[in-house]
Amino acid sequence: MRIDIATLFPEMCESVLQTSVLGRGIKNGFLEVYTHDIRLYTENRHRNVDDKPYGGGTGMIMMAQPIHDCVMAIISQHRARPRIIYLSPQGETLTQGKVRELSEEEGLILICGHYEGVDRRVLDELQAEEISVGDYVLTGGELPALILTDAVARLQEGVLPNEDAYSIESHYDGLLEFPQYTRPEVWRGRAVPETLLSGNHAKIREWQREMALETTREKRPDMYEKYVLEHAEELFSKNKKRKGNKDD
Repeated sequence: MRIDIATLFPEMCESVLQTSVLGRGIKNGFLEVYTHDIRLYTENRHRNVDDKPYGGGTGMIMMAQPIHDCVMAIISQHRARPRIIYLSPQGETLTQGKVRELSEEEGLILICGHYEGVDRRVLDELQAEEISVGDYVLTGGELPALILTDAVARLQEGVLPNEDAYSIESHYDGLLEFPQYTRPEVWRGRAVPETLLSGNHAKIREWQREMALETTREKRPDMYEKYVLEHAEELFSKNKKRKGNKDD
């Protein structure tokens, strides 16, 4: 998979792309991530990329031409037209389901806005979709672009050691993750749940599933209700089986 980030501040992105799991995934060739300086594509000699908004108002708007030419140059480097995304607080909220969908693409181009936004015409011209990382406003699209890149990258084969490294985490299957523990077995009078020390893998998996449900019910009742509705038959069968075993 290839991800291209079009930005006015490539150095801001590159420092993150070189570190931790993301950096190792790129270094080991499991994905490609490139940054592109939009300012290099401006046609005026002063390298201006923004101007005052029509209709008045505070702040400056990024001009269409530099963004368009930057993105078109990136597209020319791809075998097939990549999916174009503008990081915007007005966009569809990024979820794990959306991340899984994007992770199956061959290529993504992420456009980072700045100042008071970008000329709407370039988004329409490029047929860019808008994605938001939450209901709040940041000074630019670089941090959201890095969040999306990180989330998508870790689902690429080889980036993480195995599928369990992400498949049991919060949001992956519609539930929050179960509580995790490590040594020592007792810390400040708080003991690790006995089930996790039992060595009985079937019971451990059952405990993890129950705790994931309980954690989601307590912390995200909206997610819990949605999950119960979507898995009603499965949960009913498990409860019926559990009661049957108790009766025995």
